[in-house]
Amino acid sequence: MICAYRIYSAVFMRFASRVQSRNVLRACHSNSAQNVQEFDALTEKYEELKKENESLIDKYKRALAETENMRKRSERLVEEAKTFAIQGFCKDLLEVADVLDMALKSMEKEKMKDDSLKNLYEGINMTKSSLMKVFIKHGLVQIAPEGRKFDPNFHEAVYEVPVDQAEHPPGHVSHVLNVGYCLHTRPLRPAKVGVVSTK
Repeated sequence: MICAYRIYSAVFMRFASRVQSRNVLRACHSNSAQNVQEFDALTEKYEELKKENESLIDKYKRALAETENMRKRSERLVEEAKTFAIQGFCKDLLEVADVLDMALKSMEKEKMKDDSLKNLYEGINMTKSSLMKVFIKHGLVQIAPEGRKFDPNFHEAVYEVPVDQAEHPPGHVSHVLNVGYCLHTRPLRPAKVGVVSTK
């Protein structure tokens, strides 16, 4: 009887093991289809998140670049504002320089017999020299382009000189009627010039 029980028990265990294996296989089979669907869904979600991440990184880099450009532009504008803030004041001082030039040209030092006139001439000349030093100190530079190639950014052509009457080649400045000025690199007032004709 014990022997039959053992046989019966062994057969039952085999049968139960087969049933359990079948159930596990069925569960695995049904789970594998479900797992594949879940895996596909996760893969799809991963790809979406990856694209979104790349897009955000790209936007971040663009924002950084734009911020850097704005910072540089702001620095440049502040620097230009510092450099050219005196532009209006300089234009007003140019009139003073022109008046001093006219005063010096109208007085011929050699023909002056009176000491007070000579002293006046020297005083005007010293004032003009001091003004020129101040101009140079603040980046205001004279443009006296005689003999140089005509540049419409820095020169204003008032008249043309025929080639046969000029000392310079065609397209070059022959005479300077009124000197011009630049504030650093920016033309403040063009020089009024006579240009050698190119015809």
